[in-house]
Amino acid sequence: MKTGLSLEEAQSLLLSQAAAVPTEQLALTQACGRVTGKDIASAENVPPFDRSPLDGYAMQAADMQGAGAECPIQLSVIEEIRAGFTAQKKVTPGTAIKVMTGAPIPEGADVVIRYEDVKREKDSLFIFHELNKGNNIVPAGEDVSKDEVIVRQGERLTAPRIGLLAAIGKAAIPAFNKVKVALISTGDELVDPSEQLQVGKIHNSNVHSLGARCQQLGAEPLYFGIVPDEKDVTAERMRQALKKADLVITTGGVSVGDFDVVPATLKQIGADVLFWKVKMKPGSPVIAAQKDGKLLIGLSGNPAAALITFDLLVVPVIKKMMGLCQQLPMKITAVLANDFAKESPQRRFLRGKLEISYPTNRIRLTGNQQNGVLKSMIDCDVLIDVPAGSGPLMAGQKVTAVMMENVLV
Repeated sequence: MKTGLSLEEAQSLLLSQAAAVPTEQLALTQACGRVTGKDIASAENVPPFDRSPLDGYAMQAADMQGAGAECPIQLSVIEEIRAGFTAQKKVTPGTAIKVMTGAPIPEGADVVIRYEDVKREKDSLFIFHELNKGNNIVPAGEDVSKDEVIVRQGERLTAPRIGLLAAIGKAAIPAFNKVKVALISTGDELVDPSEQLQVGKIHNSNVHSLGARCQQLGAEPLYFGIVPDEKDVTAERMRQALKKADLVITTGGVSVGDFDVVPATLKQIGADVLFWKVKMKPGSPVIAAQKDGKLLIGLSGNPAAALITFDLLVVPVIKKMMGLCQQLPMKITAVLANDFAKESPQRRFLRGKLEISYPTNRIRLTGNQQNGVLKSMIDCDVLIDVPAGSGPLMAGQKVTAVMMENVLV
């Protein structure tokens, strides 16, 4: 078992042990937010034919030569077509076919003139200016070319991608299953939010904040409730969770106190402990293990620490299991908007909010930075990465920050 890893070492070790879940065939109507299971190419052009982008008249550009306000060109209208239908006749010199928006370009035509730019008297059409060949024609394949890959394996299915899949005639696609994440809270002091508080008790917030983060990410949280600080009970709950979930997350009980039972419980169930403790604040006493090919990660019971370490360590794991190509969080640089008076003997992550400004983006601390304070996470969308050995931070100082998952999903 390794101890005292850097954040990057812990991330790398966890990702090396994580594997993507299987794929399933999924209807487009249920695919939003899921991840594509393989590259998908178009078997056809989109649009599949040359079409008109407006209401007008299709004709040959050569017939418009010399047209002017004082000397209009006269053509014969031989047919009218609307979207969804094709012309029965062919455009020949001296003729035009009226087309509606979205209608296929008739054979023989190479230009479309707007309805508003002509004058029509019965079947006679008068043209008052010239257009170049190809004007007002949307060519076949303008959006997507045949055999073009439009969605690649490991990309999230967003609204535009789903729209393109529908446009190429894909009603269902292979997508990675939802990752099932078991959530267990340990601690004799915890009670469910539905219960009345008694002296010495607190409501369990961790399972709800982490469950909500799973949902934001596109994973499926499985709630296994609260267990007391007892190894046998905790071990049984872990075994139950391993049977139903792809990944098991616990909060609380990971430090070195007499009632911090998670490290001992992991050994009791036969899990292989990968590491214990990461050199960071908050959330240092994180523990990770593997059992039967599944990861178990124990986080701090402090609400802010739990959510921060979840974003930095667990979210990349879930992303890999979801099949996403990009797993680690993005980093940015900005200028600190306010002071932070404390020194940082060890690496510290501060909660902040990004303010887009010119010429330099700013990050403002969101409030109390204590491990147990969840309120300062509400407006937090970045974590300022403060190197170990740093002194107090001053407003105007350049800092590096990690983008939080809540603004990337």
